[in-house]
Order: sequence, then C-alpha cells, then structure tokens
Amino acid sequence: MTAKPTIPLDTAHWNARLAELAARHSVPGAGLGIWHQGLQIEAAAGLANAGARIEATNDTLWQIGSVTKVWTATAAMGLVDEGALTLDGPLIDVMPELRLADEHLTRHVTLRHLLSHTSGIDGDFFPDAGRGDDCLERYAELLADQPACHPLGATMSYCNAGYTLIGRVMERVTGIPWDALMRDRLFRPLGLTHTATLPDDVLRHRAATGHYGDPPQVVAQWAMARSTGPTGLICSTTADVLAFVRLHLDGGSAGNGTRLLSPDSVRAMQTPQVELPGPYPAGRAWGLGWALDEWDGLAMYGHDGSTIGQNAYLRVLPEADLAICLFANGGKTGALYTELFREITEELAGVSMPPPLLPAEGRFGADPADVTGVYERSSTRIEVVEQDGGLLLHHRFTGILASLAEQPETELRLRPMAPGIFVARRPEGGSWMPVAFFTLPDGSRFVHHAGRATPKVS
Repeated sequence: MTAKPTIPLDTAHWNARLAELAARHSVPGAGLGIWHQGLQIEAAAGLANAGARIEATNDTLWQIGSVTKVWTATAAMGLVDEGALTLDGPLIDVMPELRLADEHLTRHVTLRHLLSHTSGIDGDFFPDAGRGDDCLERYAELLADQPACHPLGATMSYCNAGYTLIGRVMERVTGIPWDALMRDRLFRPLGLTHTATLPDDVLRHRAATGHYGDPPQVVAQWAMARSTGPTGLICSTTADVLAFVRLHLDGGSAGNGTRLLSPDSVRAMQTPQVELPGPYPAGRAWGLGWALDEWDGLAMYGHDGSTIGQNAYLRVLPEADLAICLFANGGKTGALYTELFREITEELAGVSMPPPLLPAEGRFGADPADVTGVYERSSTRIEVVEQDGGLLLHHRFTGILASLAEQPETELRLRPMAPGIFVARRPEGGSWMPVAFFTLPDGSRFVHHAGRATPKVS
C-alpha cells in the first residue's frame, strides 16, 4: 500500500488525547512525540514524579531504556563505516582479552551476533561494576563466568549483556569511554541539548522517575548500574529522540547535513538478520539494532524500553515518513501505547497496526509432555505444568532482577494460538503475550518468552 496524504498535526488534539488516555490507564506521567512528513509535535501529560508533584513537560527527560540499544548500534555502525570495526570479524581480533562462556563462543562471536541478539550469551546480567570510567571493562571481565543459553547463531534471544559488550568493544577500539563516545558521535553532532547518560548530567534538567503499584508510588531505585549504559541508560526528551530518528529516516545525515552514518549502514540496520521463533509485540524479526515488522503492508522498525518503573515505545514507518515515540512512568503503559499508536497511525497515515494476539479456538493435539518441564537460565526460572486440563506457566526472576522487577513471580495460563505457540496474559488483564516452544536441530528444547530463549533443563 502507499502512505496516506499528509494530514496536518494538531498539537492541541494530541495533547488532549495523551492526557485522557494516560488518566484512563493510570499512567502518572507521559511524553509523546510525533514526526510526520516534515511536521513535528511534542506533548506531555501528568506528573514526572508523583511523590514530589513535579509536572511532566516537553523538556522532561525520560529513561528511554532499551531504545538506547539502537543508539549504541548506530554508533557501532559508524565505526564499521570508518573501518575500526567489522560486522563479521571475530571480536577477539580487536579485543584479545575477551573471555566468554566457552572457547568457541569466545573465538567466533562477532559484532553482527551481538547487534542481532544471536550470540547466545545469557543476556539478563546486571552486576554493579562500579561508577568509574572502567565499569564496562570490569563488566566484560565478568562475562567469562556468564553461561550461554543457546549455541552461537542458533536462534534469537534478547541480550542486554551483548549490548554492554558492544559498548566495551567500542571503547577498546577508540580509547574513549562509552558515555563520552555517545556525546561525541551522536548527541553533539545531532544538536541534542536534553540527552544524557549519567545521573550527574540528567539532574541538570527536569527528570522523570519510575512508579510501581496502584495508586502509583515512586520507585526506591531511580536507575540501574552505570555498566548497563550501552543497553539502556540514555535519558532524553521526545524532541531529541525524534531528531535521532530523523538521522535514520534521512539516510544517515543529521539535520545540518553532517553525515554520521553511511546509507549502506542505515539499510543494513533495517535489514532482517534473524526471524523470531514466534510472534513478538515489537517485531517479527531483528535487524542490526532495530526490531522489524510490517504494518498494513508497510515496513516498520522500532524498539521498546523498560527500566525501573519507566517504559518507552518507538515506532517508525519510513514509507509514510512517520515516527512516534512515547514515554511513560508507571501504570498500564502497554495499554496506553496500543490505544494511542493505533489512533495516530490510522489518522495520520491510514495504516492499521497489526491486530492483537488472541488465543485460537480449540486445541492442536500437542502432547503436553512436549512442553511441560523446567526451563532455566541465569536470571530466570520457568516451569510449565499441567493443571485443570490446561497448561500453566510459572515465571520467576532470580538474582538481581528479582529485586528490581515490580512482580518477581507470575503465573500465566497458556492458551493455544498455533502449533507450538501459545498466548498468555496476566491475571489482572492486558494484552495477550506470545509463548513459543521450539527445538533446535541438535535436539535441545527452548521456550521463547518476552523475547528470550530459555533452555529446557528437566
């Protein structure tokens, strides 16, 4: 299909809709940015901090969480353009001290594996490696004891650790700490005045804090350890995030004409590298940094982010020249995203978002023994059991994640959607989430849930 002709952006309308929908979904505060065919608006609603009664404004800095990964990927691809890095050369060539779970992984993992989440490194690894400029170096040393959750390149499993390692690789080839590297290679060339990675810089501005519970309460911990920077510590405004997106819409050139990324690298980032084992809300495939999908016949790339009580959503429809970002700090953020983005894409581009996942009627004749059992990796334990004629999934975070999650343990009843694929939703309601079971050629079994592949251990 072709994109719908331009409809002028109505700032007052989207300000009102953001406020109305945020209140409906118990979201304390939210920021919205829309770019459409040369026009841009920003909107804000509610409170950046409900405890201190600090109003959310267009200048509020939000934690964009894992949307940071696309920024890290962009900077890494710039180094590929310059010849400092290659996509398919072993990382050990530029980082000879690298030690991972086993010798094969150590000697053969590449930047492409890390960018596309196919390295197999067990990714939800969040130790505090200190606050100094050496934190990524220290983090990388700890990866020697972090197990692999699947063989190198065998499937996709969302990997935070891999992006922190990318940050360290970039430091290794440039000699510049990741935080300074991002300022030098992206923030300043793009003219971003309200984007930062360190709390010292964020606190010069109005900053949002996360909230848990109903009614929402300010979280006890504002941000994660500095060593998670390349995977999720950028704080920014809607305007600055849209300026970053336009770098990708414009083929790698900043608004002032400065080229930061080659057109080939922009295209490579938006080219599928791996299909996901099952449906996933952010996309059906992964590129080099971007999650990829198709909305109503149009290509879509984007990314989500989640920190401690804050969530971020970014979607780009390049053929419609439409980009939307949403930041929210508690409440039913997923429901706000779905309702608001559906309205925006329909009204501005005549594009329908993919329909929500729903369970199918009936069964598929699968033997419960094929999926029941225990699945485990370093941060997560999943047990699937038969109960009352159906299947129940018990999900438990372990280690550091257990202390950071709003709900460390959840029980989800699985409903069939397709052979090997189920959907589930939390007892309090919300959207259906995919749960896919699959077997690799070597016979090892996995469950793919929340973008992660977790191996069956018993």
